[in-house]
Amino acid sequence: MKYFVVDAFAEKVFEGNPAGICIMNDWISDELMQNIAIENNLSETAFAVKEAAHYRLRWFTPGGEINLCGHATLATAFIILNYYEKQLDSVKFNTMSGELTVNKQDDLYELDFPAVSSEEISVTDQMISALGVVPKETYLNRDLIIVLESEEEVRNISPDFAKLKTLPEGLGVCVTAQGREYDFVSRGFFPKLKVNEDPVTGSLHCSLIPFWANRLGKKEMVARQLSNRGGTLYCKYEDIRVKIGGRAVLYSVAELNIGV
Repeated sequence: MKYFVVDAFAEKVFEGNPAGICIMNDWISDELMQNIAIENNLSETAFAVKEAAHYRLRWFTPGGEINLCGHATLATAFIILNYYEKQLDSVKFNTMSGELTVNKQDDLYELDFPAVSSEEISVTDQMISALGVVPKETYLNRDLIIVLESEEEVRNISPDFAKLKTLPEGLGVCVTAQGREYDFVSRGFFPKLKVNEDPVTGSLHCSLIPFWANRLGKKEMVARQLSNRGGTLYCKYEDIRVKIGGRAVLYSVAELNIGV
């Protein structure tokens, strides 16, 4: 089976967030997809099969299937639009999170995702212990969103991953603050999915974009995820939807020998 690795939200290789991509004619078993994701050991491996006019898309982390992943969606669209259906400039995916569209605009790929609202919650001693800092504000959706005082605090935070894993709130943990060069910055941690730090996380921005749009009074923003690899996201807030734009770079093409 052909297998691609794409650096998403990247201007060049070794930047952004790498995703494994498998475009298949037919579905393989969930167990096999999970084993491939574990073997790849990337934060996400995406599997897509064309069904009628659209593609069905599923995302697997080494720790299990997930309901939404931005960088792997961008990476899958990059492969389809450049290697499978070059005549298209848009691709639609049916997913666990509904219909998702990616539009190609020159070298930029724009994701059309649902906006995610967040509920403010109280800071706990367990959060403070796991993070090593005192949050300014704390919110919850699928993930735990921690607002910090400054970009420097986001950049320098060194959480205890074992303690993050035991937090009862949230699948992932995101720290964010207003940026200097960028409108806002963030980092994302997913030890519950066996991914300590995710380099660039599109799905987190489904909630970060509405939050910062309201906070900053802006509909269009540029965000930066401050992992070691780093990545830039071009963001638009459109009420119940968000647009997340980024570039992508092909890193590798390989053949998987899985005995099917």
